Amino acid sequence: MAYKDIPTSVQHFMDEITKKCGEAHADWAVNFNAAFANTLLTTVKRHEDGTTFLLTGDIPAMWLRDSTAQVRPYLVIAKEDEDLAAMISGLVKKQFFYINIDPYANAFNEADNGAGHQDDHTEMNGWIWERKYEIDSLCYPVQLAYLLYKNTGRTDQFNEDFVAGVKKILQVFTTEQDHNQSPYTFVRDTWREEDTLINEGRGAEVAPCGMTWSGFRPSDDRCIYGYLVPSNMFAVVALGYIEEIFTKVLSDSEIVATASKLKAEIEAGIEAHGRTTNAAGEDIYAYEVDGLGNATIQDDSNVPNLISAPYLGYGDIHDERYLRTRKTLLSKENPFYYEGTFAKGIGSSHTPENYVWPIAMAMEGMTTADKAEKERILNQLVATDAGTHLMHEGFDVEDPNQYTREWFSWANMMFCELVMDYFDIRVEK
Repeated sequence: MAYKDIPTSVQHFMDEITKKCGEAHADWAVNFNAAFANTLLTTVKRHEDGTTFLLTGDIPAMWLRDSTAQVRPYLVIAKEDEDLAAMISGLVKKQFFYINIDPYANAFNEADNGAGHQDDHTEMNGWIWERKYEIDSLCYPVQLAYLLYKNTGRTDQFNEDFVAGVKKILQVFTTEQDHNQSPYTFVRDTWREEDTLINEGRGAEVAPCGMTWSGFRPSDDRCIYGYLVPSNMFAVVALGYIEEIFTKVLSDSEIVATASKLKAEIEAGIEAHGRTTNAAGEDIYAYEVDGLGNATIQDDSNVPNLISAPYLGYGDIHDERYLRTRKTLLSKENPFYYEGTFAKGIGSSHTPENYVWPIAMAMEGMTTADKAEKERILNQLVATDAGTHLMHEGFDVEDPNQYTREWFSWANMMFCELVMDYFDIRVEK
């Protein structure tokens, strides 16, 4: 069952945002209303068993990561709307159903239909659309389960699948602290090197350093070095959520102890090995490292990225190393930072050169305390929507009419969340 009409509570919230935008920012309201309604009306499928499937947009599959980000802004309304909260709870249940099928997969089919990348050389089955292992794919469902609890008090999402899924997450994170012992490999027959792992599908050589390994970035592009620092930051936060859930809501001291140990080891690994120096010789966070002394200075447009660390809950926007890192990444020292006539921001190896991503621009806005900077970014996002009133994946900084992905729900909801943030409306963390 899909939404045929906008729920009354959602319409009231859209009306509230429209009123706050006023005449000065009426264009924000137009895009907000279009994007906020679009996700409910075009991506949500509620199943008879009480679970919820979410299309990412123009791809007929559900990503564990995207689906969380797609519904996150609705949590502020779910406090007062039990049916909306039930829809989100159904999504958490679907996410953990999938994690129990395969914690290494990043995207799943609505049914056991064999759609997707079935020719990839890895352990596929009919439920799996794609099996690119990404740390964030396991962090996001934990985050959503926790935020639903914090914002609504709801606990039915913490069912048997949730407990079993958390155990699998802890097992995978622990296994991937020493990737040499991992059963996971991934090879795709493709000309695009970002879509496959080197070294017979094992990725570049790494040495254990406390952090947990990731095959791919949240862009679904392969990691150059296996320890993706922003995703390890997210893992630390998610492990903290697991500690709290299994202490305050569920009672399992073994899970708490395992999560606590992992959290401490990964955080120590970040602090000891997840850093490098920029061109000015300053201490900053690296994007990726291998535990062997190699590191990359860059950021990608997808979340988690380094810019998003305080948004995710790792440190805060006033942390000095974060500020040094941020300044470096919002400069030409980041090979994926682009400036042009119509926009500036962070792009990705996933899209052409000089294409910036609205997701990254919105995240830049949500990790600054400068209201004028938030306003600048919102104005820029609305002005570069190519007349669609919706966000896209990426667009050319010299010609916003050149863009990728006509329909990309994650980007739409990140824009909405920045509008909400501007008016001091935030999901309770």
